[in-house]
Amino acid sequence: MNRVLRYKSFQVGSFGLLLALVPLLVTNRYYLTVMVFIGIHTLLVVGLNLLMGYAGQISLGHAAFFGLGAYTSGILTTTYHVSPWPAMVAAVVLTVTVALLVGIPALKLTGYYLAMATLGFGIIIHICFKELVWLTGGPSGLVGIPTLGIGKIMLDEPKAYYCLVWVATTAAIALSLNIVDSRVGRALRAIHDSESAAGASGISTSRLKIWVFAVSAVYASVAGSLYAHFITFISPSSFDFMFSVKLVTMVVVGGMASIWGAVFGAATLTVLPEVLTTFHDYDIVLFGLILMVVMIFMPQGLTRGALDIWDKYRFQRQRSLLVNR
Repeated sequence: MNRVLRYKSFQVGSFGLLLALVPLLVTNRYYLTVMVFIGIHTLLVVGLNLLMGYAGQISLGHAAFFGLGAYTSGILTTTYHVSPWPAMVAAVVLTVTVALLVGIPALKLTGYYLAMATLGFGIIIHICFKELVWLTGGPSGLVGIPTLGIGKIMLDEPKAYYCLVWVATTAAIALSLNIVDSRVGRALRAIHDSESAAGASGISTSRLKIWVFAVSAVYASVAGSLYAHFITFISPSSFDFMFSVKLVTMVVVGGMASIWGAVFGAATLTVLPEVLTTFHDYDIVLFGLILMVVMIFMPQGLTRGALDIWDKYRFQRQRSLLVNR
């Protein structure tokens, strides 16, 4: 167990060191802004991967929790002049409350029925964002959201905000790694494999599913608040059904049941559209084609696919060395 803990600490420490080098090497504001979005998306996808990849519960309404975090924090700070940090805490409390109210009945469903239930929830929340003009600003959006600050230091520069976002994201990754390697993580994988068998083994499947649903909602809420205070403007279009589909795609492309896969999936699908904009009208076609190629040749995701390619290369190299002897 100590060896596993040391290995996880080494992974997170190495990842943190790599992230710390980025603002020292990258000074371009655009690249740093893209890195901020990668961090926010990673925070979202790590939480969704706990729910989908480990517990096997499909959610097509995760953009709603993202939006609840963003709008709650934005409304409290702009309309009611609450300090941003307490507003973020209030956003988490509200999002978890909504997640419990939705999750307790919805998680009694399985498979496509659960997907449809979460899809309906996401659509309802999106409609509320659009129609409650007096509160959310409606389709025009909510403007004037203040930036975050620590004391008298305002985090209004991409480099400073990059540090904040990735500290939060790295903490979420470390927490998630501990969860999946714990007794709870093993129980989640048991539910994923067979909920009936897990229940027969004494696992409280309903309680655990609601718990992981709430945890993923907390991640999404924090990501939404960070997004709102970085952009300082939010609109309903940022939290629609297509964004939920994009999050699910990030989980699948990165690799189901892989925390580090969530990082690669979020990074790939955040950077790829930016790169493909140079192809103008063909960017959507190329984007879809790349996703098809990934899913055909790496059905278990980029992380598992890259490891398989490396293992195959290493095996062939060892075999050629033995033959040459």
